[in-house]
Amino acid sequence: MIAKLLVQNTFFVLAMAALLFAFAGTLHWPGAWAYLIASALIGPACGLWLAKVDPGLLAERMRLTAREGQPAEDKRFMLVFLVIAVLWFVAMGLDRRFGGANASVPLIVLGLALYLLSTVLILWVFRTNSFAAPVVKVQTERDHHVISTGPYALVRHPMYASVMLFFIGVPLTLGSWWGLAFVPLFFAMFAFRTGIEERTLMAGLSGYADYAARVRYRLVPGLW
Repeated sequence: MIAKLLVQNTFFVLAMAALLFAFAGTLHWPGAWAYLIASALIGPACGLWLAKVDPGLLAERMRLTAREGQPAEDKRFMLVFLVIAVLWFVAMGLDRRFGGANASVPLIVLGLALYLLSTVLILWVFRTNSFAAPVVKVQTERDHHVISTGPYALVRHPMYASVMLFFIGVPLTLGSWWGLAFVPLFFAMFAFRTGIEERTLMAGLSGYADYAARVRYRLVPGLW
């Protein structure tokens, strides 16, 4: 499983590098190198940590294909999200080519700090919720039950709330305003996916309706 983790992470880092540098038309992009090096280190480190504390969750998250019990609506969402994510990297590369996207050192540091904070919060989610799979489904084979502690006491979907910091931090690191322009779209997509997840869990997970009544907010404490 560790070998598969390293192969997957290497593939993703190389794919991101290919998109960024190919569309930028240059390798001279300090922010991009900072982001890619951080990703090459953070991905395996988080995977190795998860392999130690919750190997079942790591195995679940490394399965990148559709699952039995996953709503068709979520399968379509995942396909659209993949396309939008690829376009995001393409746009940031083109921003470097035509708009001169290039972050100053303080901006790179700020972007990487948000990336790291996002990672820490996501690890908190993983430590709290062993059912934090990458797809929407009720995991009856893993004795799925409601989690209401840790970040789940604040919002019902802390994973999505945490990953938004990543989508802000990366374009800051790269110095790309075009990348930042995608942030509202990503937020809207995650807000939409909470609806898919809520309907699935309400219908199939005992106690979720009571939990949703207690924890009022989906993504942003005190707002929504």
